[in-house]
Formats: sequence, structure tokens, C-alpha cells
Amino acid sequence: MRAIVVHGVEIPEALIAAEAQHHPGPSIGASRAAAGHALATKALLLHRAGELGLSPAPERDESGCEETAEAALVRALLDAELEIAAPTEAECRRVYEAQRARFRTPALYEACHILIEPASDAEAEVEAAREAAADLIAALASGEGRFAALARRHSACPSGKVGGSLGQLREGDLVAEIERVLLALEPGEICPDPVRSRFGWHVLRLERRIAGGPLPYEAAAERIRLHLESRAWTAAASRYVVALAEAAQGKGIALALDACGGVSEGSACLGDLVGGAAADRLLPWLEAADPEVAMRLADAAAETGMAPAVYVRAVIADFVNRASDEHWTRLISAARDAPDPAQAALATIMKANLEAQCGCGAEHRSPAPAGAA
Repeated sequence: MRAIVVHGVEIPEALIAAEAQHHPGPSIGASRAAAGHALATKALLLHRAGELGLSPAPERDESGCEETAEAALVRALLDAELEIAAPTEAECRRVYEAQRARFRTPALYEACHILIEPASDAEAEVEAAREAAADLIAALASGEGRFAALARRHSACPSGKVGGSLGQLREGDLVAEIERVLLALEPGEICPDPVRSRFGWHVLRLERRIAGGPLPYEAAAERIRLHLESRAWTAAASRYVVALAEAAQGKGIALALDACGGVSEGSACLGDLVGGAAADRLLPWLEAADPEVAMRLADAAAETGMAPAVYVRAVIADFVNRASDEHWTRLISAARDAPDPAQAALATIMKANLEAQCGCGAEHRSPAPAGAA
């Protein structure tokens, strides 16, 4: 199963393909990159929460929906690890003074209507409803009836019980075809023709307009404070994730996701390539598996005056320090199916280093670690 490394996390290709559908982007590559970032971030956060021994305590939102155990664990982690300083009064006032135009009460309008609902979608029924609405408009124009009384008697909308009043409204509160007509009326004016919507035919009257105005600082202060806290929390969380990713990348492949998204330690063969018995065993292993590379490695080490194992550690250390996720991905592919993956991984890096040294005179350096080149 092919795997890709993102932020030091080994992720199965199939998992990235499945996650990409939740990250629409301008290209397949962009969606896959976003999916890899999301999966790696989740793995890093969940692993850190496990290190701290945190337990999930799911909460419910205002609508009663309960968060997942993973979301609860991430929330607990960020609550434990992040410290956000509360914005000062001076900072809040600076935002208010710099962005006064944002802190205004919205323009409102009040309106009422009478809804005449057709008995069916049949053309004759729709026309009959329109004529009934037109008759009500005529009665209002002649003074034969009062709007509230007619609404209580004829409106199919629940607002009929309160005289057809729709209360105070902002632009966008009503369906476009109704709002467009209301906003074109003068206060107290009744639209001279019935207006059609998907609900039926409407008799419309604009009651009044309420202009928006500036909010005093005291009324805007809490909103500003919450905005600044949210922005600071988002920035801190982003820095925290970057730090976790950098730490994971510094170790090579620190974590791995399985096909179901479970988090585990990274591939044993690729965990810590610096030090340990793997470097000591590399030359004997190469002498059996690839004598030519073994000889070239011994020669390169001799040129530096280093023992082969010491030379190997120097090259591997350079690789770990400079390797990108793409380099680690290639290394996984080269080592995954080998009889001894650890030795195959080391050999792959050493071969790349030796080839880079022999590429041209200008690039020939000893020990010249070039595994990440």
C-alpha cells in the first residue's frame, strides 16, 4: 500500500484520496495537499493529546449536536497547551477607532402582508388567488377595510394572527421577490398589485424604515474583545501545529496513520536513522546485498578518515536535517518491500549521497552528505 509523508506523518494514499473529497480546490493536487495537511494535523494533535494522557469529554452545541471524541480530545489539548492573553482595553479601543464603520446598527424596516394561498397549482386556482388578493388591495384603497383586520380574516400566513405584521426586518430576511417590492415602497404605502412568491400571492405594505447608526464603544466592546480573542487563539493554534509538525519532521517519520485513520508510531525502519545498530550493520549488509556500493561506501569513509559507521551516521544526520516530506515519501517507497527495510532505507540514502559526490568535481565533497539533495 503506497504511503505519502506529510509533516512527518506517514499517510496511506487511499486515506488521502478519500479525504480529498472534503477539500474542494482549484485542482486535484490542491485538494490532495489540503487533505494531507488536514490528516497530518489531526494525527499530530491526537498523538500529543495521548502523550499528555488527556481523555475526551464531548460537549453539545446549541443545537444539541455532540462533538466527536476526536474533536473533544483536540479541544482539550488546545485548552491545556495554549495560553491566550486577554485583549486590553486599549487594544479594543484602537480597533473601534480604526474601524468605526464596522460598528453600526443595521438598517431595518417594518412591513406587513396578507398571504392568499392557491388551493392547488392548477392555473385556475392560482388565478383565483391572485384575484382575491387584488380585491383586498382594492378594498384597502377604497377604505372599506383595515389591513390588520383583513389579514386576520384572510391571510394564510401565521402572521395573520397579529394583523399581518412581519416585525422588524433586515435586508435578506425575506425572499427576494417580496423584499425587492417592499424596499421600493414608501412608508405607509401598499403595493398596488399582488406579488407572487412560491408561497402564493401577497398583499404588501411597508410600515416604516429605521436607519442604521453608529454604535457607541460600550455597545461594541464585547464584540471587539471576542473578535480579538478568536484571532489570537487561531494564530496560536496555527503556531502550535507548525511546531508539532517541525518536531515530527525533525525525527524523520514520527507518526503513521493506518487505513482507518488510527494513529501509531512511525515505521520502525524509518524512525531514528541516526545512531543505533543499523548504521553499524550497514556495511556488512551491503557487502552481501550490493558489493559495489559497499566498496564505494568504504572508500568514501576512508577519504574522510572516519570509520564506516561514523560516516554513515554523518550522512544520515544530514539527510534527516534537510529531507522534505517528498524525500521521506521516496524513501518509504524504496524500503517498504525490502527484506530488511531499515538497512534498505540506509542504503538508499547512502547511494544518493555517493551518486551526488560522483556527479561532478564541484559537487565532490567528503563526507558531503547529499541524501536530501
